[in-house]
Amino acid sequence: MAEAEPKTAEGAPRRRAARVDAIRNREAIIEAASEVLATQGTAVDVREIAARSGVGMGTLYRHFPKKEDLIQRVLRRDFSKWAESARQAAIEAQDPWAALTDFYRQALSGYACHSAIMENFALTWSAPDLEGIQQLRSVIEQLRARATGVLRPGVTTDDLLLLLVSLGHAVQVTDECRPHMWNRLLHISLAGLHADHREPLPEEAASDTRHSNPTQPHASSGPAHSAPRP
Repeated sequence: MAEAEPKTAEGAPRRRAARVDAIRNREAIIEAASEVLATQGTAVDVREIAARSGVGMGTLYRHFPKKEDLIQRVLRRDFSKWAESARQAAIEAQDPWAALTDFYRQALSGYACHSAIMENFALTWSAPDLEGIQQLRSVIEQLRARATGVLRPGVTTDDLLLLLVSLGHAVQVTDECRPHMWNRLLHISLAGLHADHREPLPEEAASDTRHSNPTQPHASSGPAHSAPRP
């Protein structure tokens, strides 16, 4: 028993060092993946991530057996940072309308700089339980409540969230070929949200009335039918 104590004492530092190395390697992989995913999107080769992080492929796969595991880990972290950055910018704005508009500008500016988030942003609507989405919805709900007096009557949290998703797609299709054109569309959209517009918004079922109106042509099946309604 007396001889076993030194072995335990010597083994403990080695185990601690191994754990420290493992944590360091994992963080290096995540940081490298974040940089590459932001610039190249989800089609990136994991070998480039391993090279940038300074680890071998075996080490990378020990931490993340599948590429999808690494992508999801990074996206969840970066999405949460992105949403928090937008929330903080909104908090710093004293005026309720400025808080709402600053949130959109900050969110979309950050979104435009991250290719992987851009590719996956539609999931904010189709998979609302995705980690980070509830955080985003909560921020929008707070901003909506705060801007009640200056926001167009009838605007819901889902309206504002879906608008953010839609503008996100506008960023995706315009930012490279016509930088910041999405900012013009944002300006137009925000103007439509202001309380200056008092006319009632369409009800959810209103889009179906055209099918019962003989003066209106029946629309063919297409993307508009599959689009989610707020």
